[in-house]
Amino acid sequence: MLKKDEFCVLYALYQEKDTTQRNLAKRTGFSLGKVNALLNKLHEKGQISENYIVTEVGERELQYHKVDNAIIMAAGMSSRFAPLSYEKPKGLLIVKGERLIERQIRQLQEAGIQDITVVVGYMKEKFFYLQDKFHVDIVVNEDYYRYNNPSTLIRVLDKLKNTYICSSDNYFVDNVFEPYVYDSYYSAVWNEEESEEYGLIVDKKGKIRGIDHNPQKMWIMLGHVFFSKEFSKKFSAILLKEYEKESTRKELWEDLLERYLDQLDIYMRPYECDKVLEFDSLEELRNFDDRYLENSDSHIFENICRILNCRESDICGITVIKQGLTNLSFRFMCNGKQYVYRHPGVGTDQYISRESEAFSMDVAKKLGLDNTIIQMSGIEGWKLSRFIENARCLDYHNESEVRQALGIIKKLHDAAIHSQYDFDIWKRTISFIEQISNSHKNFEDFNTLYHKMLELYEHTKEDHVPWVLCHCDCYNPNFLLDDNDEMTLIDWEYSGNDDPANDLGTFICCSDYTYEEALKIFDIYYGRKPSSKELRHNLAYVAIASYYWYVWAIYQESIGNIVGEYLFIWYKNAKFYWKKAIELYSIDKENT
Repeated sequence: MLKKDEFCVLYALYQEKDTTQRNLAKRTGFSLGKVNALLNKLHEKGQISENYIVTEVGERELQYHKVDNAIIMAAGMSSRFAPLSYEKPKGLLIVKGERLIERQIRQLQEAGIQDITVVVGYMKEKFFYLQDKFHVDIVVNEDYYRYNNPSTLIRVLDKLKNTYICSSDNYFVDNVFEPYVYDSYYSAVWNEEESEEYGLIVDKKGKIRGIDHNPQKMWIMLGHVFFSKEFSKKFSAILLKEYEKESTRKELWEDLLERYLDQLDIYMRPYECDKVLEFDSLEELRNFDDRYLENSDSHIFENICRILNCRESDICGITVIKQGLTNLSFRFMCNGKQYVYRHPGVGTDQYISRESEAFSMDVAKKLGLDNTIIQMSGIEGWKLSRFIENARCLDYHNESEVRQALGIIKKLHDAAIHSQYDFDIWKRTISFIEQISNSHKNFEDFNTLYHKMLELYEHTKEDHVPWVLCHCDCYNPNFLLDDNDEMTLIDWEYSGNDDPANDLGTFICCSDYTYEEALKIFDIYYGRKPSSKELRHNLAYVAIASYYWYVWAIYQESIGNIVGEYLFIWYKNAKFYWKKAIELYSIDKENT
C-alpha cells in the first residue's frame, strides 16, 4: 500500500504528465531531494516508468484512494439564517448567480464524482428537481425537525466508502474536490475572532486530537469532509451503536467524532478563509454578494418594505428570536427602530386559525390590550410588530403585575365581543387526543383521566356561561412589561370564542400557585369573592385547561417538539383541580 508521501508524488504525476522534479516539489511542498528519493522508490516498485509516467501498477495503487461518491446534507432548517431560510432551504439560495447546492454538485461532477446523494428534509420538495437535472439520488430524512445531522448520516450508512460529506450551504470559490484522496480529513479555515464553529486541536502531522468549543485564534471546522474507507467502516459501526441514544440523535456528528477520536484517524485540511465560505447571517451574504442589499427575492422582505415604506438595505441587525413550538420569529432594526417579524411554523395551520388570530389582534389593538401590533395577514399568517425594549415577563408573584394582567383579561371579557371563530377548548382537546399515536397514550391512567375530565366538562356545560372572545393562552410569557411597567398581552394565535373561565384556568395552570394563591386570583379578577357557582366553574376550568395543555404537550412531544417540565405540571394540576371542582359540584348538587 502506498505511503502518504508516495501517494502525493504519484498522484501529482497522474494529474500532470511531462512535469519536472522542480514542479513536483512545488506541488507537493517537498524538497527536491525528497522528491528525487520518492521517484526512485516509485520506479523500483514499478509504479512509474523511467520518464515519470504512471504505469498500470501505479494506477491500481491509486485506485484504492479513488473517491467513490459524495453525500450532500441538505435536511436542516438553518434557522440562524433568518429570514431567508424561512422561505426556502439555505442550500437553494442564489449566490453570485448560482444556487449554492447546484454549484457544489457541478464542482463534484467536474472532479469526476458522479455518484452524489442529497439528503433532504426541510421543504424537501424544493430539492426534488435535482434528481432529473443533475442525476443525483435523493434520500428523505423525516427526522430533520427533531434530530441533528446524525439523523442524516444514519440514512446513508450503506453509501459511506471513500466519500465526501458536504453541507449544501457551503460556497467554494475554487473547486476543492479531487478524484483521489489519501486520508480522511475535515476542511478548516483560520479564525481570529470567537466563533460558534468548532476549533481543531491538531498534532504536528495535522491529525485531529481534540475539539475546542470556544475557539479563538485557531483553525475552525468549516466546509467539506472526506471519509476514507477505513474511517467510514469504523464510524458507521460507532454511529449505529450510539444512535440508540436520544442524546446522540440531537447532537452533531462532530460531537460523536470528538468522543471517539482515539479510534478515528482524521486530519485537518487547511484552506484560505476566503476560499471556503459559509454564510451565517444575511449581513455576511450581503458583504459577499451585494445583490442581497436590495433584491433578496424574499416575500418576507417585500412585506416589511411595503408596510414600513423602506428599502431592503434599511433592514439590518437581524437576530433570531428563540424558536418557539409554533412560529419562527426574528428581530430587526429599520431606520432606528426595532421590530419583530413572526413567520408561521410549518404545519401550524392544522391547529391554528390565522384568520381568527388576525380578527382578535384587531380587537386587542382597538381595546388597547396589545399596542405592539402593526399588521398581520390572516391568510398567510405572518405578523409585524413593534419590539418592546427591555421587555420582561409577568411575575406571577408580583401582585401589582398580576392585578394589571387580570385587568386586561377582564377588559377583554367584559367587552363581550364575538368572533366568527370558536376556540372550544374541549373540542380541541379531543382533536389532539385523536392525533396522538397509541404509543404516546398507552399508559395506565390516560383513559381514566380522560373520563374524569369529560365528566367535569359536562358539569361546566350545565352552568350555561356565555361564550365571549378569549385570549386562550393567558400565561406569563405573553404578558410583557416595558421600562414604564406598562403591560401588553401578546400572541393571539389561539384566541377565539370560549368560556371566559378558560383564560383564568390557563393563567393558573401554567403558574406555580398553591391552591390558596389560585383562589386569590379569582378574588382579584371579580373584584370580590366569587359565588359558589363561579368558584366551582372556574376551578373546573383550571383542571380542563391543565388537561388541554397536557394533551397538547403529549402531541408536541410525539412530533419531536420538546415541551419539558410543563407536561408534568399540567398533568398534576389536571388531577388536583379536578378533585377540587368535582367536590364543589357534588356539594352544590346535594344542596339543591
